[in-house]
Amino acid sequence: MYLVESKGGAITCMFLALFFLGTWPALLTMLERRGRLPQHTYLDYSITNFLSALLIAFTLGGIGKGTHDQPNFLVQLAQDNWPSVLFAMGGGLFLSLGNLSSQYAFAFVGLSVTEVITASITVVIGTTLNYFLDDKINKAEILFPGVGCFLIAVFLGSAVHSSNAADNKAKLSNFTGDYKDGDISSKEGDIVKSKDLESGSSSADNVEAGTAVFLVELEEKRAIKVFGKSTLIGLALTFFAGLCFSMFSPAFNIATNDQWNTLKKGVPHLTVYTAFFYFSISCFVIAMILNITFLYHPVLNLPKSSFKAYLADSDGRVWALLAGLLCGFGNGLQFMGGQAAGYAAADAVQALPLVSTFWGVILFGEYRKSSRRTYILLGSMLFMFIVAVAVLMASSGQRNSTAKE
Repeated sequence: MYLVESKGGAITCMFLALFFLGTWPALLTMLERRGRLPQHTYLDYSITNFLSALLIAFTLGGIGKGTHDQPNFLVQLAQDNWPSVLFAMGGGLFLSLGNLSSQYAFAFVGLSVTEVITASITVVIGTTLNYFLDDKINKAEILFPGVGCFLIAVFLGSAVHSSNAADNKAKLSNFTGDYKDGDISSKEGDIVKSKDLESGSSSADNVEAGTAVFLVELEEKRAIKVFGKSTLIGLALTFFAGLCFSMFSPAFNIATNDQWNTLKKGVPHLTVYTAFFYFSISCFVIAMILNITFLYHPVLNLPKSSFKAYLADSDGRVWALLAGLLCGFGNGLQFMGGQAAGYAAADAVQALPLVSTFWGVILFGEYRKSSRRTYILLGSMLFMFIVAVAVLMASSGQRNSTAKE
């Protein structure tokens, strides 16, 4: 079984996880903007998310011979470790609910702001819990200033959303024009043709991102309609997702380290791979139950679907499957790094909005033609994240894997 034991290896895992976990939400957002139902996308995503956990468990978790204290994956499946298994599955439940809620929040609040608020709540609550669960192996004088930076980012993220929503409202209020036969006109005198927003074309016929025309075409094409709906819906989904995310890492921490001594004497702790396996089973089952239910009883006025329609909907399936792989491997790397250097420091991957904001601006034109106030708030928010991730990584400790219980 392969274990990450060095601080350098742990930080490498965090950086890779940061990229993976910041990229998969952009793929789900892209598919929703193309008009694919989120229920279909999430079912595909859930399948490869679970398969990635199986791959990690049977490869890294089964390499070589294990020891009594660190049994390999297959050996540990037969052991009496159900208290820890239940904690791991509880973590998977929280992650599944958080990811599902954030998928809908992306449409209302935007990719960047959703990730900022959920990640910040995760750090403020989850990292504080992990610090005490990890027996304070991280440097408190460094860790908690980093947590404070994330807390500031919560308020900046909310301000960015509010300012950008006001900008879009002003653009639409000035929008007058016909929308007929693929042509749109606005007060600015622009006349453009309809286009596929994800075509990637740079021709002169393309709608310029950030304009009222762009917003109208996006609304007509996307799966989740947001015009006329209260921004409180998106913020409520975002804060709920953040609360769920703040609990899954502490639950996983308890599953692998048994701080509450729930295991029988002589039973080894769950390895990170076994815990991740049970964690992912729970995540998968909850996602399948909820999204199959949403096919027939959709939320937010989405159209009804069916399992047969889902199977026939292959448009964009490859991207959804890729998103599941990225999320699965990202979570696995986060947990591997956390087991070595402390789960509080591994929460530095919650700076994933840096990556998501990059994709949001490049792929989706978020914040294009926004006000100066919005740009200042956005820059301040990203600066706080850069400071926060550096501080949290600097607080990394090193778990003593040879310590006796």
